[in-house]
Order: sequence, then C-alpha cells, then structure tokens
Amino acid sequence: MGFKWNSWHLRGALILLGIFSLTALILSLVRIHNVAQPSENKYGLVFDAGSSHTSLFVYQWPMEKENNTGMVSQMFSCNVKGLGISSYASNPPQAGASLQECLKAAMEVIPPERQRESPIYLGATAGMRLLSMQNKSAAAQILEAVSQTIQQYPVNFQGARIISGKEEGTFGWITINYLLNSFTQYSVKDRGWIRPPSANILGALDLGGASTQISFIPAGSIADPAQAAQFRLYGFDYTIYSHSYLCYGQNQAFQRVIWAILDGSTSVEVDQPCYPKGYKETVQRAPIYSNSCVKPPSLTASSGNVTLLGQGNSTLCRERFRSIFNFSGCRDLLPCGFEGIYQPKVNGKFLAFSAYYYTFHFLNLTETQPLATVERTIQTFCARTWKDLSSSYPGEKVFHLKNYCGSANYILTLLLEGYGFRNDTWQNIAFQMQAADSDIGWTLGYMLNLTNMIPAEAPQLLKGHEEGIWAASIFFIVATLVLCLLLLILHSVL
Repeated sequence: MGFKWNSWHLRGALILLGIFSLTALILSLVRIHNVAQPSENKYGLVFDAGSSHTSLFVYQWPMEKENNTGMVSQMFSCNVKGLGISSYASNPPQAGASLQECLKAAMEVIPPERQRESPIYLGATAGMRLLSMQNKSAAAQILEAVSQTIQQYPVNFQGARIISGKEEGTFGWITINYLLNSFTQYSVKDRGWIRPPSANILGALDLGGASTQISFIPAGSIADPAQAAQFRLYGFDYTIYSHSYLCYGQNQAFQRVIWAILDGSTSVEVDQPCYPKGYKETVQRAPIYSNSCVKPPSLTASSGNVTLLGQGNSTLCRERFRSIFNFSGCRDLLPCGFEGIYQPKVNGKFLAFSAYYYTFHFLNLTETQPLATVERTIQTFCARTWKDLSSSYPGEKVFHLKNYCGSANYILTLLLEGYGFRNDTWQNIAFQMQAADSDIGWTLGYMLNLTNMIPAEAPQLLKGHEEGIWAASIFFIVATLVLCLLLLILHSVL
C-alpha cells in the first residue's frame, strides 16, 4: 500500500520546512564564516652584526598566511655581549663564540619542532665593510667563524655575508613601511586588503656606528640611477632614493673630530668642545690614525697618549662636526647632500631610528618639537658640567653620557646641513625605535625580502569564506519553492 498524504502529514512537513527555511534565512543574513583553529607559527632569525655590537632578532608569522596577509612580528631579541664582530680581526673564532649565548636563548623560545625549518641569516654592516677594505682575509675568516657556530644549532642556516650600504638603507625603508601598514592594510569596510594612500609611505633615516643611510620617495624623478632602488610590493611599483655614507656613522664621526683636533698638534692636552666641561679622557693617537676613515696625520708625532679636556661648548662642537663634511663637489648642477653625492630634496614624512632615537630619547626630544626648541635644549644640556651630569644620571654609562652633547650636535649637522632638512620640514621627522611591537631596523626587511614574505603581486581579497552565504541562499530558495509546492498540495487535499 503506498503512502497517502493527509492534513497532519502536510502540517508536520510544513512546520519542519518552515524551521529549515528560517534557519537558512538567518544563516544567509549572518554570513557564515568558517572558523579554523589557531594555526602554528613559523619563525625566522636574523643577526644584525653592526660595527659596535651584534643583535639577534627572532620573527614569527602565522603559517596559513605566509606570503599573503599575515603580519610578521618580532617575538624575541638578544644583544650579543661584547663589541661588533669586526673587532675580532685578530681572533676570528671568538667572533663565532660570541654568538652562542643568544643562539641558545633563541632555541628556548622557538618550538623544537619548528627549529630546523626556521631560516637564519647573518648580515654584517659598516664595521665589516671597513674591515674588508683594510683586511679582506680577516673579514672572510670572521664570516667563516660565525657561520660554523650558527651551523652547530638546529636551524636552517642561509648564510652570513656583508650587506651593502644601499641594502641596509632600503631594507630599513621596507621594515618601517611594512610595520606601519603603509604598503597594504586590511579594510573592514571593504572586507579585504587595500593599498593605503601613497602619502602614508615614510622615508627612513638610519644612523649606525660606522655609516648612515637615507631612503625616501622623492617628489620627482631620480636623476642618478645609481641612487635609485626599485621594488614591486603587493602589486605596486616603488622607486626610492637611497644612499649610504660610510664613515659618517656616529662613532666614526667622533673619531674624525678627534683626528681633526689632534692633527697639527703635538700637545699632550687638547680641548674637546663636545665633551662636558670637567670631563677628561686619555686616548692613544695610533688607533685613531690607523682608522681607514681618517686621513694620515700631518704632524710628526703619530703615537703616544693625549688627554682630551671637555669644554661643553655646543656651538664650537657643531663647528667641529661640520668640518668633517665635504659640502662641495656637486656635479652638473644637480642637488646633492654632501661628498658630492646627488640627493633630491627631502620629501614627505620620515622616521629616524637607531642612534637618532637613542640620543633624542635621552634628551626628551622625540615628541617632534620645533627646531628652535630642539637647538635650545641641546645648548642647555651641553652647558652642564660633568660633575652635574654624572650625579644627575648615576645609572648612565660613561661612554654614552659623555657623548650625548656631541651626538646631538652631529645629528643636527647631518640632518640640517647634510640632508637638507629645514625649519619647515623638521617636524616631518619622527624619532622612533619600535612599531607594531617590533624594533625598527634593516633586519626585518632583509628577512622579508629573502623569504619572499612580501608578494610582488597584490594578495587575494580575503572576504571570509563566502561559500557559507551562497549555500544558505540556495538552501533558502529551494526551501521556498518546496514550501510553495506543499501549500498547493495542502490546498488540494483540504
């Protein structure tokens, strides 16, 4: 006997179908998104082997978003004890041994199952560039020593090399704009990744111990192709101006000023206007004169000790720093910064980090004060005696405290007279050392580039899993048609 519909069967079917239809309608309005369990992270490590010190940075990013939308963030950093690896020219194996403590610490924060697949790089900057110019064999031995040490750990070693100044500058520019979402950002309104206005792209100002870099997008074209760097990031092309000045880092600038003070003098005591009044320091002439960043001495006495007497004279200090610059030599009537190097007029907003930040942070000048306020603050600080400073800042290292006056005046000279910032553009400079909980520097941009973490093409628009919406909508349409059919059957039965 076949099944026969009656009014009770039809009413029950209608009720169930109504429930299903209502559910489908709710799902189509709410828009179902597939919710996945949090995925594991991937990791990458970069050693920043600078002229004065070495640091290790560990980065992490979600596995499922690699090369698409995942933000790479810094999870760990470690400062290697001692000086930079270039200081181990007479004992290269010690350069490798110096990295062990930070490598062990990194292995404790990276999950064991992720360590062997984690890429690790070592990039050496201006200190090793200088050493390679002086003693190529010693530089090669140091790189070999650090490579052997890193390879003793369960990581995916990708090499140790000396990076160029241009690479250092451009990777710093990438780091800044990546961390500040200048290249791409997620739009809740558009439910996808969009390109922010181009005005959000920042220039980069980096000041290290042996070199300094400037990178930015000029207002017009770049006349000298040698100073241009081109990138295709997230589907858009960028052409930036970037130049690195070797021997114009903070430590080398001080050495060159001391050379200028000593040159032509055989006195055992000389005035140093950049040191606080009352501070004394005895130095050896020979190491200063053997520095490849200074010219051979013109005086007869090129050895022995000399005592530097602090004068705390900000004006004379700034003049001393100005004397180490070559502001002539611009070719073909092109605009230039210094040393005859072509540089377009600075354009847009800049972020200054590394030694720029550390000096201005100590002086409470990182809040973008007017230039007149900055200069007045530096003048006042330089006038304080060493006795006053040492008692006011008992926890500050002598090396840093004695140099803050000189460092501040060097920064003003470099930014204003070297790079061409003025009263009307000074407030376009922000002094900052972190963004998105990550240290600012070249290392993140270096890793992003070598691991292809920034795609050349625009990422797909991630608007959630829209198949949930389509499935619910189709379900609702079908349910509505079936409901209409049942209503016709019910009408004929009744």
